[in-house]
Amino acid sequence: MDSPLVAQLFRQLFSHRASQCLARGGRPALAAARIPYHQRRGKATRLGEGETTRESRWTPRRNVFPHERTEEFERYPMVTSDMLRSRRERPRRVKMLLRDFIEDSLYNPNYGYFSKQVVIFSPGDPFDFNAMGSEHDFFQQLRHRYTSFEDELDYREPNDLRQLWHTPTELFSPYYGEAIARYLVEDYKYNFYPYHDLNIYEMGAGNGTMMLNILDFIRDVHPEVYERTKYRIIEISSQLADLQQKGLGHSAYARGHADKVEIVNRSIFDWNTYVSSPCYFLALEVFDNFAHDALKYDFETGLPYQSHVVIDPRGELFEYYSRTLDPLASQFLERRHAACTGYPHPLQGSRIMQNLKSLVPWRSNMSIPEYIPTRLMQFFYMLYEKFPNHKLVSSDFHKLGDAVEGINAPVVQTRYKRQMIPVSTPLVHQGYFDILFPTDFEVMEPMYTAITGRFARTYLHEDFMAGRADIGETTTKNGDNPLLSWYKNASVMITV
Repeated sequence: MDSPLVAQLFRQLFSHRASQCLARGGRPALAAARIPYHQRRGKATRLGEGETTRESRWTPRRNVFPHERTEEFERYPMVTSDMLRSRRERPRRVKMLLRDFIEDSLYNPNYGYFSKQVVIFSPGDPFDFNAMGSEHDFFQQLRHRYTSFEDELDYREPNDLRQLWHTPTELFSPYYGEAIARYLVEDYKYNFYPYHDLNIYEMGAGNGTMMLNILDFIRDVHPEVYERTKYRIIEISSQLADLQQKGLGHSAYARGHADKVEIVNRSIFDWNTYVSSPCYFLALEVFDNFAHDALKYDFETGLPYQSHVVIDPRGELFEYYSRTLDPLASQFLERRHAACTGYPHPLQGSRIMQNLKSLVPWRSNMSIPEYIPTRLMQFFYMLYEKFPNHKLVSSDFHKLGDAVEGINAPVVQTRYKRQMIPVSTPLVHQGYFDILFPTDFEVMEPMYTAITGRFARTYLHEDFMAGRADIGETTTKNGDNPLLSWYKNASVMITV
């Protein structure tokens, strides 16, 4: 994160001091924490509270936890993302689990990434793949539409920090949504029709394009099913929920879907309604933004240590690892051990080699971090407890490039002056960075089964689409098919 462009970005982010916020909570001791590896960032102003004279902002710093400030940090209250929801300013003088820091960074209603920063690209009219010579032509047309889309946004309101991203639903509309609709109708007719209605829940619906594509397809191709269809969107982002209520509400009305659609502005983790009827639950590209915990393991004992984040009076971020695991992290480790026969682990390999590594001078006696999807596990429990007769349809990335160090590590990135900038740590200015994780479906599929009691099957994106999409509509003149060739690092997991 020390390139000139990144330095310029951070100077802009921190050009105004945020108010110093206090929070209440428990105070676990820091003295018992193992502190092998720590990260922080800075901002360019004069010396502030909690800063030592030997520190110099905007210069490379040692990845060393400030032991001389341990007593100060012990006095900070322990907070959670739920406790920070009502805060309008980023917190100071607090500590929290990394899971809560990520949750707060992405979803805080006042300064979270998805609450304020995100714009989802819409290409307008569907691409005419049959008229294109090759996949390269598709890329060129997409680039042109992308530029025009953002030029129009900048004409109305210039913004160097605009976070603009796209989804396969938008790029391949309506064909991607129609493929999902074909699966839903086929499975519904086989298992539930005519004894139950077709109830669809979608979490994180973005612009709502998937909803419109699915309802259009069912109405036009399966009118008898359409009469019994109800579509509910569960959206945590107030910004996107408002967009869906206004723009999509109008679109749904214009297309005759108004009485089919309900939009619920709520986190799935706050869901309190028991749904006993059979239903389909769509979770498309949402697992990647579920908060994770980070663990490191002692090379000698093999014991795990859990990541915590400390925020000092200046907003500086520090990471430390504590031997005390919170109940959710412990539950994940127990569930994974019981459900999975094998999985990537920082201590895999020869114990002798690990011990030798720990003896190397200046080398940490702790492993690289392992990021565990504790929030995803909670989501599975929510399905089990509140949607016992659900069928899950999920898709997400099983592999990501430019990730930070660690197993199952996230990509942390922001967009500045239309350029994507990856950084090397999840400890970043809250609300300005996307933090997205790969999903290890080989681990999460058996964990889903163990938690919900329902079996699942995982497909590569290409294989799932090849069996359900209208491939002829997405094929170019030379035989290329971007719907199949793009997103090769994505998988689809469905309940069987």
